[in-house]
Amino acid sequence: MKILWHMIVRQGRGQTHEERLEDFYKGQASGYDSFRKRLLHGKKDLFDQLPAPPGGVWVDLGAGTGENAENWGERLNEFSNVYLVDLSSSLLKVAQARIEQRGWQNVKAIHHDATTFLPPEGMADVVTFSYSLTMIPDWHKAVDQAIRMLKPGGVLGIVDFYVSRKYPPEGNVRHVWSTRHFWQIWFATDNVFLSGDHLPYLQSHLETVVLSERRGKVPYMPFVRAPHYVYVGRKPVV
Repeated sequence: MKILWHMIVRQGRGQTHEERLEDFYKGQASGYDSFRKRLLHGKKDLFDQLPAPPGGVWVDLGAGTGENAENWGERLNEFSNVYLVDLSSSLLKVAQARIEQRGWQNVKAIHHDATTFLPPEGMADVVTFSYSLTMIPDWHKAVDQAIRMLKPGGVLGIVDFYVSRKYPPEGNVRHVWSTRHFWQIWFATDNVFLSGDHLPYLQSHLETVVLSERRGKVPYMPFVRAPHYVYVGRKPVV
């Protein structure tokens, strides 16, 4: 009930994106993971399909509580450095506690903007957005920055809610009018902005390795399924 109250009533207030994020999450950070496991589908599927190159660098943009790191299992130890990047200090406190509890020596929680962050190494082997891209107002900049920091041949992995364009690219799912409009309005109340441009933009900038367009259950809404996608793209070598 506490989480639902913050989602429905609080909705995130402030003059800047960072202030709105912090206002929205500061009262629900401790219960964030348990509630959203029933809403945020496909995360484990995404990480199962991502490489973990030995000695590589992984950057998770909009990392929240750092729960994504657990989806790697033992493969997390393959990375030399991991950067969990977020603008919400409340969520990052949970991430830092998780790092200390798990004894992860190669993982750091970083307070930074996803549209401008670069790892100290200058480049990354793997970059991910897990239900964070829809919460970044300048999502184009965030994707461009992710691609910019990737090494040639590196991969970008994304799982998020979305709606299709009215006329999506050939081979992509087309949502009906009611799906496109209902979910955009429903999520926008929490400053989560679904877009029909995510997939076309990604497909035009990367070599698509995995694309799965799906629907997942919504807690407390029987028979209702929200659309989401799992995407893995590779940065061209040339």
